[in-house]
Amino acid sequence: MQSGLYIVGTPIGNLSDMSPRAIDVLRNVDLIAAEDTRVFARLASHFDIKAPRVSCHEHNERDVVPELIEKLHAGAKIAAVSDAGMPGISDPGFRLVRAARAEHIPVYVIPGPVAAISGLVLSGFPTDRFTFCGFFDEKKLHDDNKIRHTIIYYESPNRIMATIAALARVMPERQIAIVREITKIHEETIIGYPADLMHIQPPRGEIVIVVAPAPERKISDAEISEIVNDVVASSTKSAAETLARRAGISKKEAYRRMLDKGGAND
Repeated sequence: MQSGLYIVGTPIGNLSDMSPRAIDVLRNVDLIAAEDTRVFARLASHFDIKAPRVSCHEHNERDVVPELIEKLHAGAKIAAVSDAGMPGISDPGFRLVRAARAEHIPVYVIPGPVAAISGLVLSGFPTDRFTFCGFFDEKKLHDDNKIRHTIIYYESPNRIMATIAALARVMPERQIAIVREITKIHEETIIGYPADLMHIQPPRGEIVIVVAPAPERKISDAEISEIVNDVVASSTKSAAETLARRAGISKKEAYRRMLDKGGAND
């Protein structure tokens, strides 16, 4: 191994996703900069990794990064790992890489799983253009809605239901995928319009939210009324499903409009 900084991806749940190269690098570096040394200790024990460790996280990066750069200048081989997945993706890492680049220190990547990309693929939404917005922030939601292609968020299970409600208010016409526990035993993907998901059993575990691209244009009330007239002969339930699909609105909203019309059959 050459001296330099090694950015090492680790499993996001299933330890079988640990690559042989990642194991080899972590066994042979001089030092491992871990987001949380206690979390990494479990992984290290499983793969018999005995290299010394130092904590490097968002609260101590200002002090630790210069010390790591000094060691790298002296010829050390240092690996950076986060608690799970790729360092730098909503995790510590990018500041260390930036500092190493500024000092012309070699930087190498050992790829690993990324929850955001895995959630995107599992959603079935378009992948040709997407924006990862990190952890969900309701204050930025109206600005995020200006992004018309696929959007990806991370979210906590403690806030997920409030987040779905916020998406229902701001992005009611865009389907979302709630992807949880990726690569783990209880992996699950729930897809629907936000209003339709507001009363689901609150998902547990690590969560990725994927928001489908916005419709080409927002359908007008007049156009929705035309579709209502077109499908009103059906039963209310099936007509509402048709309206929701054709108008790009939630089933709940479609059902309300059908009832307001007053002409559907139960």
